[in-house]
Amino acid sequence: MPDSFVDQHRQQDGFLMNRFEKKVAFVTGGAQGFGEAFCRSLATEGASVVVADIDVTRAESTATELTKAGFNALAVQCDVGDEDAVGAAVSRVVDTFGGIDILVNNAGLHLTRYNQPFSTMPRADMRALFDVNVFGIVNTSIACLDTMRSRGGGTIVNISSIAAYNPITAYGVSKLTVRALTIALAHDFASAGVRCNAIAPGLIGTDSALADLPQAFVDSFIEDRQVVHRLGRMDDIVAMMLYLCADESSFITGETIKVSGGTPLWI
Repeated sequence: MPDSFVDQHRQQDGFLMNRFEKKVAFVTGGAQGFGEAFCRSLATEGASVVVADIDVTRAESTATELTKAGFNALAVQCDVGDEDAVGAAVSRVVDTFGGIDILVNNAGLHLTRYNQPFSTMPRADMRALFDVNVFGIVNTSIACLDTMRSRGGGTIVNISSIAAYNPITAYGVSKLTVRALTIALAHDFASAGVRCNAIAPGLIGTDSALADLPQAFVDSFIEDRQVVHRLGRMDDIVAMMLYLCADESSFITGETIKVSGGTPLWI
């Protein structure tokens, strides 16, 4: 774990930020990318963090780094598309930490392989896409509902995409479904005291995205489509995730919030 991250986020006015003290956060796809950044930021603000990932080796590596830095972290193997595997992972977390307060549904399939028209995309890839991007959220959210209810409520943050606002590919449709599912779960879980919101990231300069996209496309997207003419940063998404998990957003549920440099903008 980069020391700069801990140094930057660990202190404010000389003391550790503890917005999520005594909270337990379950982050899917937590071993790398957005998920790893989410785990780090939640841990630095006091949460016990569950690094849930299908790649248990990488999950254990991330959890070990957090533990060495002085945080509470647990790695669990979790294929979000497998209802039984999700149930087993959640049960282990409840046994270890006593419950779950925050769920970040970050695991997802994306990039060029899954960003294809329905007419050309192999059905096997299409099924995998919806199993993870849609049913993965259903599986984890339902599995966490009882423990959240027993702890007086909780928060769920789903990761959608700006592709959901012009859904012309299978990936875009899966992320549009995430927006709709966020509304449905906000209604369904409200009586349990659980809020559910989503983030729709724009073009973010992650290693995987920059490796997948031609530089000319990235440059054109920033200059011609965005109102804010810079590449999105991981911290832009982390900041919104933290806000939606915190009490500051207690009057917000069922919403999908774009963090995308102003694309697309319309009424």
